[in-house]
Amino acid sequence: MLRILMFVVPLALSVYAFIDCISTDEKDIRHMPKPLWAILVLLFPLVGSISWLIAGKKRHPAGPGRPGGWAAGGRRQQWVAPDDNPEFLKSLSEEDREEREGREGRDKKKDGDDS
Repeated sequence: MLRILMFVVPLALSVYAFIDCISTDEKDIRHMPKPLWAILVLLFPLVGSISWLIAGKKRHPAGPGRPGGWAAGGRRQQWVAPDDNPEFLKSLSEEDREEREGREGRDKKKDGDDS
């Protein structure tokens, strides 16, 4: 069993690192071009994979909101319930107004046809 793990773990690591490498944007890759990183991971699976995970990609802290988890003003973005979100409430009122205007237009058109 241990012999299998000694083969499977580095293989899984190199597959993960290779897929991560080829799916990463060029702007998030550090130190070398993307094709060079991919070749390094394929030719030297253990060393290349560990190198990629440590030094190859810019890592962003996890968190809500934008990719970095920070709002544009430098403060941490928090999740807001829809009924507390002013932008969401504004979009609802705009949709409601458009729907009312559409209904009134149809009613006026109907009344005009009956005359």
